[in-house]
Amino acid sequence: MGPLIPQGVIDPGWSYVIAMLIGVGFGFILESSGFSSSRKIIGLFYGYDFTVLKVFFTATIVAMLGLLYFNYAGIIDLNMVYIPPTFIKSTLIGGVLMGFGFILGGYCPGTGMCAVGIGKIDAIVFVLGLYLGIFLFSEAFPLIEPLYMQDSLGGQKITEALGISTGLFVFLFIAIAIIGFNIAAFVQKKVKKASDY
Repeated sequence: MGPLIPQGVIDPGWSYVIAMLIGVGFGFILESSGFSSSRKIIGLFYGYDFTVLKVFFTATIVAMLGLLYFNYAGIIDLNMVYIPPTFIKSTLIGGVLMGFGFILGGYCPGTGMCAVGIGKIDAIVFVLGLYLGIFLFSEAFPLIEPLYMQDSLGGQKITEALGISTGLFVFLFIAIAIIGFNIAAFVQKKVKKASDY
């Protein structure tokens, strides 16, 4: 049955309305979870708060399992889901730059916009810097396009790249998440004990 827009169940003209509603809902959940606080976001890097890791790992697992079982049940056709192309080198460089900005500003783009929505001054400065970065990137793109387009894997799924089944990948991902949650809890206890002294 799904995806609904490519299958013609929902008119493509509704895509922006649906995107806006999902965005507002996502922002509401971020704010309700306390993700508009830069202290909560930065806590991941300093080891005193792993809420971000737990929430986003859990969200990924729920989405993965949902898509996997919806595909098995014939509710969604995963072959029709768009997979953006992967560019190895630019992804690695972009990840490092975004991680640096994440630590420096205390927000990611989503949490930054959420904090702007409630009037946080540091978030406003962060988002202005984000838009300045987007503008500079777009102006410099002709110069860096060869680097950006290098090492393209196309729209390849990670299961195809690793040569394993989707079910096995989901199982391994959940196992890694459980191990990660336990390591995070251990680190958080150690950091809390150290800060109590």
